Amino acid sequence: MKRSDINIRDPFVLVHGGKYYLYGTRGETCWGPADGFDVYVGDDLENWSEPVECFHNDGSFWADRNYWAPEVHVWQGGFYMFASFKREGVCRGTAVLKAASPLGPFRPHSEGCVTPPGWECLDGTLYISPEGKPYMAFCHEWVQAGDGEICALPLTDDLSAPAGEPFLLFRASEAPWCKVMKHSSGISGCVTDGPFFYRTENGTLLCLWASFSEGGYTEAVAVSDNGDITGRFVQAEPLFKDDGGHGMVFRGLDGQLYLTLHSPNSHLEERPVFYPIREEGGRLHRG
Repeated sequence: MKRSDINIRDPFVLVHGGKYYLYGTRGETCWGPADGFDVYVGDDLENWSEPVECFHNDGSFWADRNYWAPEVHVWQGGFYMFASFKREGVCRGTAVLKAASPLGPFRPHSEGCVTPPGWECLDGTLYISPEGKPYMAFCHEWVQAGDGEICALPLTDDLSAPAGEPFLLFRASEAPWCKVMKHSSGISGCVTDGPFFYRTENGTLLCLWASFSEGGYTEAVAVSDNGDITGRFVQAEPLFKDDGGHGMVFRGLDGQLYLTLHSPNSHLEERPVFYPIREEGGRLHRG
């Protein structure tokens, strides 16, 4: 199938074994009951397989709605999916699943969510420090925090549980372009979505993340001042301000660096898009 036929949010690409594996939030079931995730397989970024269900809730999994933002990372020979889930009366959070193949089937690996149980959280992503220590960064949701936060916590070596307390990286309002939004519940605040880390060739650590500006959904970048997740993050110029976001960066099979995100940010119209990008002076630039 063609890229333009794929209705997903929060696209994530794993490049493995000479293939592209594309994961994302199912557009149709994003905002309500849900029961799984799909993966699309391709040799290029335009032509993809039909969706292969890589995780399915057979009725035994704890969450029944808002299956969001699956990311798949290779770690110590296994494939680990970080994804967000929700159930009535339980805070939204990120859980870790594991499989022997990028096609799945993924099965629960963590005991429930890895994010703090009393926090409304989403969009966990894996980060490995220069010393090889695993962390998970995630969003403390604006619907609870008011000013949305990007936080992180250390993980156990098998990625199954927290290994320490969460700490703050930055808040959404630190971006001067960030637009205050109003939730259907009446709460107003600034949104944080989709953290993803990328280290440039000169060692600069970038945190991609998403929020809203006057142009709509926006893909932003924050820069660590010490090259690690423990640094102070300073906001840089956004990568995309035209109603698209929740992106990540990957090196293509052709050697080109790409940014993928979903655009437009409208229910059932979301599509994965791919933009060539380049590094220059420890920053990312489109084109």
